[in-house]
Amino acid sequence: MSAPKTPREGKGHDRRARRRGIVGRSALTLIAMCFMGSFVVRVAAETGMALAAETGDEPAATQTPVTDIARLVQSLKEREDLIAEREAALEERAQTLAIAEDQIRKNLEALEQAEADLKSMIALSAEAAENDIEKLTSLYENMKPKEAVAVFAAMEPNFAAGFLGRMRSDAAAAILAGLDPEQAYAISVILAGRNANAPTQ
Repeated sequence: MSAPKTPREGKGHDRRARRRGIVGRSALTLIAMCFMGSFVVRVAAETGMALAAETGDEPAATQTPVTDIARLVQSLKEREDLIAEREAALEERAQTLAIAEDQIRKNLEALEQAEADLKSMIALSAEAAENDIEKLTSLYENMKPKEAVAVFAAMEPNFAAGFLGRMRSDAAAAILAGLDPEQAYAISVILAGRNANAPTQ
C-alpha cells in the first residue's frame, strides 16, 4: 500500500492534473481551428474557381499586375506595327503618285512641243503652198493667152477660178474669153459667189 499523501502533496498533484487537462484541451482546440481554417480556405478557392468558370473570367490568381502590363505592352506593340505598316503604304502611294505626276508633266510638255512643231510645220506648208500658188499665178499671167486658155480648159472650174481670182484682171479676162462659153460661165459664177461673200467695208 502506498503511503498516505500529505495535504501539500495532494494540492500539488491536483494542480498538475488540471494543468495537463488545460494543455490537452488547448491543443485539441488549436488543431480543430487549423482544420477549420484549411477547410474554409479550400472551399473559398473552389467557389472562386467555379464562379470564374461560369463567367468566363480567369481566376483572380492569374490576373496579376505583371500579366496586365505584359498584355498592354503587347497591344501597344501591335498597334505600333499597324501604324508603321499604314505609314509605309502611304509613303509608297505618295511615291507612286509623284512618279505618275512627273510622267504626266513630261507627257504634257512633249505634247505641247509636238503641237508647236505641228503648227510650225503647218505654217511652213501653208507658206510654201502660198508661194507655189503665187508662182503659178505669175506664170499663167505671163503665158500667151492661147497657151493659158488650153491649160485652164483642162482645169476643174473651182480650181481654175482660184487662179483667175488672183490674176490681173486683163490676163483673167483674156483667158475667160478664150474658154468654152459653158466653162467660162461656170468659172464666172464661182468668182461672183466668192466676191458676194467678201466684206464690202
